[in-house]
Amino acid sequence: MNERAIAGVVVDAGHGGSDPGAVSNGLQEKDFTLEAAEYMYRRLQELGIPAVITRDFDENLSREERLRRANEAFGGSSNAILISNHINAGGGEGAEVIYALRNSSTLAQSILESIGQEGQIMRKYYQRRLPEDPSKDYYYIIRETSPMQSLLVEYGFIDNANDRVKLQNDLLNYVEAVVRAIAQYAGVTYVPPEGVNTYTVQRGDSLWSIANRFGVTVDALRKANNLTSDTLQIGQILKIPSTSSDNGGTSPTYYTVVKGDSLWSIANRFGVSVADLRNVNNLTSDVLQVGQRLLIPGTGDSSEDNDNGYEEITYVVQAGDSLWAIANRYGITVDELKSANNLSSNLLSVGQVLIIPTGENPVVPPEETTTYTVVRGDSLWSIAKQFGLTVDELKRANNLTSNTLSVGQVLVIPVSGTVEVPSSPTVYTVQSGDSLWSIANRFGTTVDALKSLNNLSSNLLQIGQQLLIPV
Repeated sequence: MNERAIAGVVVDAGHGGSDPGAVSNGLQEKDFTLEAAEYMYRRLQELGIPAVITRDFDENLSREERLRRANEAFGGSSNAILISNHINAGGGEGAEVIYALRNSSTLAQSILESIGQEGQIMRKYYQRRLPEDPSKDYYYIIRETSPMQSLLVEYGFIDNANDRVKLQNDLLNYVEAVVRAIAQYAGVTYVPPEGVNTYTVQRGDSLWSIANRFGVTVDALRKANNLTSDTLQIGQILKIPSTSSDNGGTSPTYYTVVKGDSLWSIANRFGVSVADLRNVNNLTSDVLQVGQRLLIPGTGDSSEDNDNGYEEITYVVQAGDSLWAIANRYGITVDELKSANNLSSNLLSVGQVLIIPTGENPVVPPEETTTYTVVRGDSLWSIAKQFGLTVDELKRANNLTSNTLSVGQVLVIPVSGTVEVPSSPTVYTVQSGDSLWSIANRFGTTVDALKSLNNLSSNLLQIGQQLLIPV
């Protein structure tokens, strides 16, 4: 494929916030698209391809704001690519790629075929027209991002039983396939994720010859690449499964997550499936943290003794948990908890499994606590003020490293019993024509105070947005 210089890639996570997208069997499209977009964004950067992501958390993103972020990313360059990540619905099965009327099918075809190499059914790559004006694209994210090369990728159908399993187990494989296709299209050398060995099929190769070259079985090679036949194509990239010998199931193998790891790369490193890796570690998401310890499936019982001589029990991290809260719950120190789990930071992820060391002399929790659930408009400053705390005390109690909060987040509130709780701050709903300057003047405060209290990084407001007013 001819080399094409590109300005960069806009990575869009479809839907978000109050817009869940397609929903089926308790699964929501917005969660899949965010996971896909975050992974794609990180991998493109690793390959040296400039990238911008439209949202990196579960955010209410208006159509206008999504378009603004996309169109301003690379200055409206025709050499920029936009990939909008989506999950389909409607009873079909397989992946689809929709490309703009203004563009050729080259990249769309390459993306779909690359996803197909990962074992997903390839439905079609096509253009979709607006019924009331066939000269225009159907999807606004394609139609209103001209002159970029804009594509919408549907990885599978959330309401199809087969696709649901694939999306839960293999989504990041499909996203990696899109990254690979973009790199090849742009003439950028593709390097697989750290820990993943690959081989590019040459003329005369067969599964048997490749398996023998790398000392693996044909079945292992076929399984690692989701192959349904032994037919290969020149230039096809195959993942080579690990040749690590089985330890007989007598001694469990643990792996400590390092920067750049993903469930997909770790699973491939040890020749296991993402589903098995997720199940054996009781993970409810694919988010990993540096320092997190994972049990590798098929390597023995996990009920081992640790180096400290502790009897071990485990705890699965829930939404709102912090190391401080968990340590207090079990009467241990944060340092003991971090040491038992080889953690190098205080960051946790929902579904993460922690080893709880239980010694003879557990510590006593330092103080009584309560919890508070973050609502729209909250900030650390407003919550700390509400409970008579400092922001530092609130951050320390929850092991927070930034001031960013998300709606629904549960915070631990230390209760001293001596501080009078002040009244709640005033909440103002933005009206048409409002600006930060006009609101600040109305309430006798400053723009900087408004921005600080509401964690605003710009002066842009939206009608209906709720602002806390400093008291």
